[in-house]
Order: sequence, then C-alpha cells, then structure tokens
Amino acid sequence: MPISRRGLLAGTAATGAGLAVPITSAATASAVGTVAAGEKIRPGDARYADLAQRGQNKRFTAKPEYARVIRSTEDAVRAVQEAVRAGKRIAVRSGGHCFEDFVDSSDVQVLLDMSTYDDVSFDERYRAFSIGVGATLEKVYKDLFYGWGVTLPAGGCLGVGVGGHFAGGGYGPLSRKYGSVVDHLYGVEVVVVDKHGRARSVVATRDNAHSDLWWAHTGGGGGNFGLVTRYLMRSAGATGREPSESLPKAPSELLSNVIVYDWKTIGKAGFVRAVRNFFDFFEKNNSADSPYATLYSPFILSTASTGGFLMSNQLDASVPNAAGLLKTFTDAMLAGLDPKPQVYGGAAGPFLVTTIQRSIAAGPNTTRNKWKAGYLRKGYTDAQIETIHAQLNDATNTAPETSILLIPYGGKVNTVKSDATATAQRDVMAKMVMTMSWNDESEDAKHLAWARKSYADLYRETGGVPVPNATNAGSYINYPDVDLADPAYNKSGVPWHDLYYLGNYPRLQQIKSTWDPRNVFSHRLAIQPA
Repeated sequence: MPISRRGLLAGTAATGAGLAVPITSAATASAVGTVAAGEKIRPGDARYADLAQRGQNKRFTAKPEYARVIRSTEDAVRAVQEAVRAGKRIAVRSGGHCFEDFVDSSDVQVLLDMSTYDDVSFDERYRAFSIGVGATLEKVYKDLFYGWGVTLPAGGCLGVGVGGHFAGGGYGPLSRKYGSVVDHLYGVEVVVVDKHGRARSVVATRDNAHSDLWWAHTGGGGGNFGLVTRYLMRSAGATGREPSESLPKAPSELLSNVIVYDWKTIGKAGFVRAVRNFFDFFEKNNSADSPYATLYSPFILSTASTGGFLMSNQLDASVPNAAGLLKTFTDAMLAGLDPKPQVYGGAAGPFLVTTIQRSIAAGPNTTRNKWKAGYLRKGYTDAQIETIHAQLNDATNTAPETSILLIPYGGKVNTVKSDATATAQRDVMAKMVMTMSWNDESEDAKHLAWARKSYADLYRETGGVPVPNATNAGSYINYPDVDLADPAYNKSGVPWHDLYYLGNYPRLQQIKSTWDPRNVFSHRLAIQPA
C-alpha cells in the first residue's frame, strides 16, 4: 500500500524533513585560512547536473552560474566572500529536502553544496558533539549510537541533512520524551557577512556573547542569517564532561506494531471515530511524565484508491509494562470500530535496526510535490475530520500519491517556554502534514489547485490557514509553504510569519539586522530585517 514516493510505506515513521539551507552563528571569529575554496563547477562539467538537480522537489531545479562543494569552514568563508564581492545571489544546500524553491530558485547564481561536510565527533573545546551541516540523519544516528550510545530526537527521514532540519527546530519519534532537537543545541558555527560585506566565521553558543545568533538557530529556519557549517549538540543541563552523558541515551529496544484500516469497510462514521480515537488519546496523554511519553504513532491517512491507511506505533521497550501500554493504546485505537482494523507486529527489536526499518530510506526523490502543514493544540472537530474523509475519497484527485499525516507531538516539547527558543509552538499535541506528489509537469496547476482548496476547506473557519487559537498553533517552518504569504490563499489577515513564529518574529528580525544587515541570505519566506 504505497503512501508516498518518498517511502511512507507500511511500518514507516513520518518525516521530520527540514529546509535545505543552513545558516547563522556567532562567537570566536575565525580568520580566513590557507585552504582554497572549492573549484567552481559550471554548466558543461559532468558534476554540475548532479549538484544542481539534487533537490528533492522536482518542481524546482537550480541553474546557478556555478556550484562549489564546501569541505571546510575556511572554504565556506572564501566561497561566501567571493560571491558577496561579485554581487552574486547565494543559496546553500545540505540534504536537499527543501519543499519550496529557497535553493532551487531561478535567481540563484551561486550554489554552495555542504553534503560532504558531514563529520560527527566530540569537540573537547566546547564539550559538545560537533555535527557537520552536511550530515544526514542516518549518519548522525549511526555515529552517535555506535560511538557513544546516545541519540537525538530528530526526524524519521534518513536522507534529510541536518542543515535546515536543526535550524528549523527539528523533531521526530523521540521528541515527546526528549523535546525538540534544538532543546539539545549548544552552539552553531556560522559564516556571516557584516555591513561592509566582509565574511567571517563565528561560533554562537547558548552561553557566550553571541547567544542571540544561537537563539535564532533554535527554530528560526535555514537560509536566514548566514551559512551554518556545523552544530554543537549538548543537552541543556549537561556538563559535557562525559560525551556519553551529553545527549539522551538511546533506548535499548523499541516495541512496535502497525494498525491497518480498510477503506472498503470503515465508512465515514468509522473514519471519524478512528481519527477521534487518535486525538482523544494524545490529548489525554500529552504530559512529559506520561507513561506514554515514548509512544510515537504517526497516523498516515492515504487516499481511498490505495485500499487502506495505517498507524505506525513504537514505544521504548524498557519502560515499565511496555507491552501492556502498547496493548492499551492499540485497544483505544480500535474502540468503536466494527469490523476491527488489522494489527501486525508487537515484538521488540534493537533500537537502531528498528529505527532504520521504520524510517524513510535515504535516496533521491524524482517527483514533483506540494506540502502543507499545521500545529494542533487539540484535535480537529468532527466537521473537519469529515472534510478530510471527503478529500481522501475525492475521485477528481488524480495525483499518484496524496496523504494526510497526523503526527503526535508535545510531551517534553511543551515544558519549554515559547520564547526560550525560536521554536514558539510549545503547547501542542500533534502536527498535520498534507502532501501530494506527481510526475508530469503539465499537471502542476491541477494538483496545486487541489492541494490549496483542500487546505483552505480544512481551515475554512480561520481564513484558510491554521490561525493560532484554542485548536491551532500556526505551522512549522521546516514544512515551508509560500501560499501562507499570499493573500489569495491566506485570507485570515494574519501574516505568514506570525503563523510560523508566533510572537518570536520581531526578535528574529532584530537578529537578522545584526548578523545579516546586507540581507545576503534570503528566500521567499525569509526573515526580513527589522
């Protein structure tokens, strides 16, 4: 039962993908070294197409004057400096998972590729793990776990680069237990450009003189403040004296199962009940100290044409009565449904093996797609769930793949104040992600129109977008949607930046003015200087 071309198959986890453009930082200034900037790779070079076309959304393809593969911080400083002196528009790519054209824009002249800058090590100077911005989540998980037995509560799409994923906040299967990724961000090393056009490298940490730049990277999103070269990861409260105690311990085993629902037998009332079961459970079990804090259960609602939809569940097998907890949860998901959905699995497996099996595999994407999203403080109304049911049964939607994901969130995430990091949504229980993918360029207008209408119908009571209120909490910048900045689609009167950043946007603007006064780093949803 295919869910999406990016790998959302039965038993997979939902994606935590992020923007593909890293940025910002501050602290110890680094002089330009003797390392030459990577050579300019231009059209006609056999490597050019691979670098220019590496983005995951094939609606957009970069056509820069040249690309450079960045292999060191000094290399990055030189490359940025040369582009700034020449007045060239710069874009930066790490994993390539940006859903909009922030990197693959027609006006980008210089593309800086960070994919080989992927070292994962422990930095004794900062007593934190150093993660190169080009590292994919699969590499991060393997290196941290095999090296020190630790992990991060990052996303479930193994090919995502940490560049934009971390800068936008980052979350994943372990976030309800351990918080957002940025709750473990100690510092960032960033190449910034001052008002005179001079590029330099700085390190910003949560406790040095450049903590404002660190704060901007705790959810401000990629592509806004500078070029991030590496992240320094150490959990708040950890001393860093022992690497193995500096980040969360990985579970030894994960207990998991999959619930599969049949479109032929569930009916509209059954569908509403199934989704209501999901919302009711996570509304009641959303505290950081809940026995279900380690439970992660993305509900992957695919179209009726696929035959079924599923919920993929996992729980730390070491928590007391883990098997009983999973059974109680599963029973709650089946309550009121007749016939009952099928339940598969239930056995425990090793942490890393199970994580990789249940994640979206790394690899290139060859589809055109559109993503829309929203945070939920509580579950949708029955009328909204009925709207989703109608959308997933709409025969006029001919896109090969369409799904609506409901992803549990909150827990430990909600214990942090909304202004302690740039990630402002700290009172939520779930995220919604609507995604469509197709292959034919000639069908772009048709499929985009369907996605836009469906999203507008879901949020018809709030101007077509998730305006913050008792139910909604805006949207997630790592699922960027330029429609939120277009009054043709956002009829709420609430600006796009308030949907993504709530009350934190003015502070981000001030930091932008300080660290990127020439607006060198920009895109269609970029933070604007104050």
